Amino acid sequence: MIATVEPIATAKPKSIAELRQTVSASRLNTWLSCRLKFYFHYVRGIRKPKTAALHVGTSVHGILKLWNKARWRRQPFTVEMAREQFDTLWQTDQAQEKVRWEQGEEADEKQTAWSLLDLYLKRSPIPPNEMPEGVEVSVEADLSKHGLPKLIGIIDLIRAGGRIVDFKTVGQTPKEEKAIHTNEVQLTGYALLYRANTGKVEGGRDLHQLVKTKTPKLIVTQQGPMTQPQQTRLFRQMESYVAGLDRQDFVPSPGMQCSMCSFINECKRWS
Repeated sequence: MIATVEPIATAKPKSIAELRQTVSASRLNTWLSCRLKFYFHYVRGIRKPKTAALHVGTSVHGILKLWNKARWRRQPFTVEMAREQFDTLWQTDQAQEKVRWEQGEEADEKQTAWSLLDLYLKRSPIPPNEMPEGVEVSVEADLSKHGLPKLIGIIDLIRAGGRIVDFKTVGQTPKEEKAIHTNEVQLTGYALLYRANTGKVEGGRDLHQLVKTKTPKLIVTQQGPMTQPQQTRLFRQMESYVAGLDRQDFVPSPGMQCSMCSFINECKRWS
């Protein structure tokens, strides 16, 4: 699953003026996929129970964050320690955000999440002694000289040499070309943020995708630094975001994505 909206805990109504000031990759992806969904989530601030897939993704990200921080601090973090932390995190996250479970679903999803983590911790392509440049880095970039909102984001991991890593949990084995295309907004945005805050060009951009198949898989998709056409493309998408907000252009975009949308009932009532 590729998260396209901010967590439910952060969902609250925002004015058009507020939304115009900043933009994140998740917010922009939601805008590009369906403007009515964007309206329900960001403008109205409608809260929905967390899906099972999103809870799995959150739990996996939480443990990988601890693993990366332990390496950054030169502290041990064994698989056994990860399992203990995972069990705690699985429950505490649910205490903060209600999860929409189907009958008997939670136990299976919890086992799936741990299987993904167990695989990654044992087969990660990142050397255990490699010191990260940054972990869960909250950054922003002032793009006002381009007539654009401030770009904000949190980068999962910056490896030695400025290599950006984004972790994903996905439901089926991804094809490299499609994975790069569907994550373009996020990875281009991260490159902009890295350059704005370091004055350097990133060493590359990687997707570490954990696949929730019967036998879990780890697929690493690598690409080089951001190109000028990719930056231009992102800027044009941000311009569309600003212009659409000014017009309050909150229209539905019916399609295959609707089957996974938690706002489908609200959408059906839209006119």
